[in-house]
Amino acid sequence: MPRTETDSGDRPEPRQPPTEIRFGAFVREITVQQNRISYNNLTPKLDAEGSESPYHAPRIRLRPIDAYRLIRPYVSTRFIEQIRAVVPLALYLVLFQLFILHQDILDAGIIAGGLVAVILGLMCFMEGLKVGLMPFGETLGSTLPAKAHLHLVLLIAFLLGIGVTFAEPAIGALKAAGQIVHVESAPYLYALLNDWSDILVLGVGLGVGIAAVLGTLRFLYGWSLKPLIYLTLVPTLGLTLYILTDPELAKTLGLAWDCGAVTTGPVTVPLVLSLGIGIAASAGKGQTSLSGFGIVTLASLFPILGVELLAIYVSLVTSPEQIITAAAEASALAAQPDWTARTPWLEIFGGLRAILPLVLFLFLVMRLVLRERIPHPGNIAYGITLAVLGMIIFNLGLTYGLSKLGAQSGGLVPASFTDIASVTGDPLYSFGVGLAVAFLFAWLLGFGATLAEPALNALGLTVENLTNGAFRKQLLMYAVSLGVAFGLALGVAKIVFGFSIAWLLIPGYLLAVVLTFFSTEEFVNIAWDSAGVTTGPVTVPLVLAMGLGFGDAMQAIEGFGILSMASICPILSVLVTGLWIQWKVRRKHRRYDESMNTTDAQEAST
Repeated sequence: MPRTETDSGDRPEPRQPPTEIRFGAFVREITVQQNRISYNNLTPKLDAEGSESPYHAPRIRLRPIDAYRLIRPYVSTRFIEQIRAVVPLALYLVLFQLFILHQDILDAGIIAGGLVAVILGLMCFMEGLKVGLMPFGETLGSTLPAKAHLHLVLLIAFLLGIGVTFAEPAIGALKAAGQIVHVESAPYLYALLNDWSDILVLGVGLGVGIAAVLGTLRFLYGWSLKPLIYLTLVPTLGLTLYILTDPELAKTLGLAWDCGAVTTGPVTVPLVLSLGIGIAASAGKGQTSLSGFGIVTLASLFPILGVELLAIYVSLVTSPEQIITAAAEASALAAQPDWTARTPWLEIFGGLRAILPLVLFLFLVMRLVLRERIPHPGNIAYGITLAVLGMIIFNLGLTYGLSKLGAQSGGLVPASFTDIASVTGDPLYSFGVGLAVAFLFAWLLGFGATLAEPALNALGLTVENLTNGAFRKQLLMYAVSLGVAFGLALGVAKIVFGFSIAWLLIPGYLLAVVLTFFSTEEFVNIAWDSAGVTTGPVTVPLVLAMGLGFGDAMQAIEGFGILSMASICPILSVLVTGLWIQWKVRRKHRRYDESMNTTDAQEAST
């Protein structure tokens, strides 16, 4: 290769430094501040005896503005997340009451303060759950199978299922509903929600505990969910038919079936699920695509069975007349309730009693059974403190904000088609139009509340990945939301026309069994678990208060059953959607096979 003028030597001439630089680079260079530090300042100092003196760093002092800048990003994202869950629902109820029902908001300031308390309480509680309680469940799930026998593992899962039930935020709303029930109209229902309220929650907890055990065994041995659904529904529907034979006992059915929806909240599902998946993963059987599905379904069905059994037991040990007499005597004696039963002490003790026993149980298992030290005790203590504080604030907000607003709106909706005492100039519309307004109110509430549920969005992403895009996230979200919307509308129809909730539930679950039989295991897991994500800590108290307020205004015997309809209808809608998707996939495959056969035949003929 000929040498050019620039290649006069073996080495190339050195490049000249650039005479121009970018202004941004120039500014960056001249604004860098450098401080020279002597190496002697970094080495340990020696005392008079020649030994190194320890260095104690000075405490970091922050100005209030510095602390605010550090905390603001951490708090704002969590605060906004709860605002998105609470404010749209509250705004919907307020606007519906003002512009459709033409009624003012009573105690608007108190309700607004209660809603703020709900947002703050949920924010603190959910953060405390992630930081303080969830690490316990993950540690238990990963280390328990290696250090304990399977029987002890299942016992701990059973006890954990009971403990998490008492810590569910929506349980407080369920117990508070007992104040609305009139003892003369529904004695057994009144007894369950007042005299037997703690036993009622224990019965629900026993159901969740059994579900945790079966879910863990299912993870370990790879059992199908279908037989477990059939085996659980047979006694549950059988007891429902038996309870229908007693007119007084039949009034407890709505409560029993609603209890299944209350249990699958933000405490039960993550803790029990992390324990079950951790156990299965430690056994080398937790890597299937359906790991994690199914336990929510079981945790929804077994509590129904537990409450039905408790209701039957109460009917055997006492009579309606005895309950009415005892309630009259108790109201005569207890003119002034004890200080522990008054606000705010009721909410404070409720928050402490919900969280601390669960934490104590988890701590004893870690120390006495696993012989493990608590990982990051400072973070755990911080999380538990946040959870307790959040539960107390949430309970206060529930009392003065969410339940108050839901009961008020639900109590005013019947004025659209009938006469009620608290509204002048009612009915506001003709009977047909007013009835349509009431059903539309429930339908929109169910659709909007479910579509805004964060857990549904997460489930949609999981389902889309598991089905390789065949069941898209948007399709699942709309299927579940439509199911909840029609479920709430049917629940309102039950209160308006005064028939038993069993006449909706029994055909609904029998249809679900038939659809389950024809569906694949994958879609069965998705459909039956989708009902659990619709019952969040905001939706349950709001819908419960709305239903009870609606029933009270209609002078119905009881307003329970709406939540149960909001559970079965999404199952049906998702199962039907799954069968439609299966049919589309099979048709696509059949067309592809036919086209391939046609192509092969043409090639063979040529």
